[in-house]
Amino acid sequence: MEYDEIIDFLFSQLAVYQRDGASAYKPGLQASLDLSAAFGDPHLSYKTIHIAGTNGKGSTAHLLASILQAAGYRTGLYTSPHLVDFRERIRVNGEMISKEEVIDFMRRYFDKNLNLRPSFFELTMMMAFDCFRSRNVDVAVIETGLGGRLDSTNIIRPELSVITNISFDHVALLGDTLVKIAGEKAGIIKPAVPVVIGEAEGEVLEVFQRKAAETGSLLVRAGHPAELNAVTEQAGSQIYDTVSYGKIDSPLTGQCQTKNAETVLAAVALLRHQGFDIPDDAVRDGFRDVCSSTGLMGRWTVIRRNPLVVADTGHNSGGWKYTVCRLKDYHGRKRLVLGFVNDKDIGGILSLIADVPDCSLYLTRPAINRALPVENLSRLADEYRLSVAGSFPDVTEAYEKALADSDESDMVFVGGSNFVVADFLSSTC
Repeated sequence: MEYDEIIDFLFSQLAVYQRDGASAYKPGLQASLDLSAAFGDPHLSYKTIHIAGTNGKGSTAHLLASILQAAGYRTGLYTSPHLVDFRERIRVNGEMISKEEVIDFMRRYFDKNLNLRPSFFELTMMMAFDCFRSRNVDVAVIETGLGGRLDSTNIIRPELSVITNISFDHVALLGDTLVKIAGEKAGIIKPAVPVVIGEAEGEVLEVFQRKAAETGSLLVRAGHPAELNAVTEQAGSQIYDTVSYGKIDSPLTGQCQTKNAETVLAAVALLRHQGFDIPDDAVRDGFRDVCSSTGLMGRWTVIRRNPLVVADTGHNSGGWKYTVCRLKDYHGRKRLVLGFVNDKDIGGILSLIADVPDCSLYLTRPAINRALPVENLSRLADEYRLSVAGSFPDVTEAYEKALADSDESDMVFVGGSNFVVADFLSSTC
């Protein structure tokens, strides 16, 4: 099979959550364990770091990978979903898996003729684990796909677990309360493996504390004690004045990234305690170079100026509370190109947007089956009394209209879903 045929097979023949929604979710680890055994358990060949959470896990994973690379470790990075190219999901020292490696893995998979029917995510995960072994990585940073306890990545035994935060997302699969969702995320906490908790209070924190006590795992709360003395933003960068590393300059900006920075610095401290050689300058370099060294996109990414065009992949109310703060801080007219998938708390997001002044919506839908029909989104926008400039059949048309309507002092924001940003980047960048 050629590369394009393989990608078509992965997306059309296997159960894919982004296309099929809940029907593609396969809770449980047995299929992953069987698939791993068939490939000789490649994840046992290197150290791993496991990251879960509702928001921020992607930024946290990329930051940790960038820091480890800067410290001289050959570093694998497995994240999802991708934005433009499938191979974004699997990187070694920032370099995407090659098309030839994808072809080779799938050839070996077909040759094994396994009596298994893995999902897209299970097979892609195994492709990553196998790639990391063949590339002789020292350590791999592994992001969960959905949840934690029953996520296919939970077959690994990491050096460190990280849970960034908990908010409402995938409630039909993970639970309809924060405590239930926290219980699923806490499933990545392994016996005697330390865990960093990014944000948690009250009953949610108690869930993690109980699980850590059961497993004999050291639990560290990010920001306890405080590592950040002050945070400022200038010229599109966020500057952290830290206790241990001096000034850290990061291209990832906004209040949500401050929370991620606290989580990453707590993780670095624990990794150092476990024997990882991570010099101070590697921490500073890792933050500064995270986008160039790992290929990170879609975190308040500035596409152009005059008018300002920003793309952001925040897709639930937990992430949007930070996005709305940034939109409010911008004094010009805001033109929001928005689309969503149909299993999100869209009402919660729209209620937050309702507080943004000087804001017009350009409603659309991403090009996937799970997309919320634009007419449904339009009705919801009316319920929240939002100003709608128009409804459009695809992201490109919505963006082009928003851009045409803009003065130089306006902002065009593109978001609501990873898939909206993916469509936008594919067609315009």
